[in-house]
Amino acid sequence: MNILLVKPPTPLKVAQRLEGFLHLEPLALEIVAGGINTDKHNVEILDLTTESRTDRVFNNRLKKFKPEVIGFTGYSNQASNIKNLSQMAKRQLDGVFILVGGIHATIVPIDFNLPGTIDLVVRGEGGSVMPELLECIDRKEPIPESSVFLLTGSKKFTDLANTLPPSLPDFKKIPLPRRDLIETSDYYCIQYAGKGQVLKTLFPPTATVRTSVGCPNHCNFCVVPFLANGKYMQRTPEDVVDEIASIKSNHIYFVDDEMFINAKRTEKIAKLLIDRNIQKNYVSWARADTICKHPELFSLWKEAGLTILYVGLESMEAETLQSYNKGIEPSTNLKAVEILRDLEIGLHAALMVHPNFSESDFANLRKSIDLITPAEITFTVFSPPPGTDLWKKHKDEFICLDPYTFYDCMHTILPTRIPMKTFYRNFAFLYLLAFRNNPWRLNKVKVPFRDILLFMWRGALYGNALRNIHADYKTNSL
Repeated sequence: MNILLVKPPTPLKVAQRLEGFLHLEPLALEIVAGGINTDKHNVEILDLTTESRTDRVFNNRLKKFKPEVIGFTGYSNQASNIKNLSQMAKRQLDGVFILVGGIHATIVPIDFNLPGTIDLVVRGEGGSVMPELLECIDRKEPIPESSVFLLTGSKKFTDLANTLPPSLPDFKKIPLPRRDLIETSDYYCIQYAGKGQVLKTLFPPTATVRTSVGCPNHCNFCVVPFLANGKYMQRTPEDVVDEIASIKSNHIYFVDDEMFINAKRTEKIAKLLIDRNIQKNYVSWARADTICKHPELFSLWKEAGLTILYVGLESMEAETLQSYNKGIEPSTNLKAVEILRDLEIGLHAALMVHPNFSESDFANLRKSIDLITPAEITFTVFSPPPGTDLWKKHKDEFICLDPYTFYDCMHTILPTRIPMKTFYRNFAFLYLLAFRNNPWRLNKVKVPFRDILLFMWRGALYGNALRNIHADYKTNSL
């Protein structure tokens, strides 16, 4: 069979503009492709986030490849595009079998119960169940309904959709990603540099690696604990290092929800990288309390090649951190910032804005920027995660017709305390201040002139999209 795996385009302009600074490969689809028997099937990956005329590109691929099975993956904000593309495929290809997986399909499968448009919803790790699924489709045998396989239109669908996401499989059952199916040069992460450094490019091609799934913490703005059933699954250090050694790119972005929770495991990964003389640059996420508990671990990782840590600081105020169930004090955040500064590891700090912010709240957050810089700083807007109890609690307050599309951590789906135009004017100003204090500027990093122009151009487009974000609600407000 011909099998086409598709990542849909990002729907709203702000999220699209953000991809100008960080654009990661479709790792989930690469892993799914790794579970497909190439002796029996032909498989291709189509990442529409890298395309401009997405409908035309999608239709052309359908005509050329003629897939018998199409698999989509996506976040909640991409769900509407998945539905539209599924309809297009059904109109063009008679008998095509369409399945949908990914985060939204796992946490809110009921949203894809669209018989005639979508045939099957796959929850959880798609790569580990592909052999069984494709065998059923190929032989035209009934697909066994379960918390993993939900047949649209089935009488069992609703009951199965209301169950918790399926348990995570052992990592040994998850196939390695098929990176040969993508154009690796399309994916990058903006690079950090210290004082006086010279960079060949600000946007180096970057591969992604997943070493663990889940997080034992329960921040109320995060869907991960619900998605992973509170579990934390980890690959062995040897397995991780073997994969890294096989990757051609010199830049690796770890997509773990929190990679460093098991300090002994990540210490062994770093030591193996050093012992095997695998010289690459690494980017990862870590919690502030993990950094404070294990500064020696991050010193070791600095030696192994860690250049940037993304840290969800969220706020520098105790009451706000408590309301997010973060389990961290402002002093912990400040200490983590100091540790990374002393180690000369680049900090990408994520701060969060709440829809109930007043003008004075924005002013307090602006003061936090001075405490953190020099650092990359980004800002998100608090939103209840789809599928969670918090989502159900606030659903009657949502201000948009399609809250899933607006769930991108930039658009608010809850009413703002101050007028929305004022709210987003303040929000955009935060990014302007962050840009003025970014490490490339303060550290006087030398980069190619073309990259400076590209950075400024993308920054201008992003800033403009932020200032006008309120206009997105004109056709989608209640």
